[in-house]
Amino acid sequence: MGDYLPIVLLALAGFLIGGVYSTWKTARGFSIMLAVAAVMAIVGGIGWMIYG
Repeated sequence: MGDYLPIVLLALAGFLIGGVYSTWKTARGFSIMLAVAAVMAIVGGIGWMIYG
């Protein structure tokens, strides 16, 4: 599972970015929360690839 975790995190980030895009006009607060989660998933995925 350790080899696939960065890919899973980056896929999750893509899913979350899609959520940000679709909710931006209707629910800004929730959209910002999704954006923060997407950034965390991206940083975690890249960090896992580099240091893991």
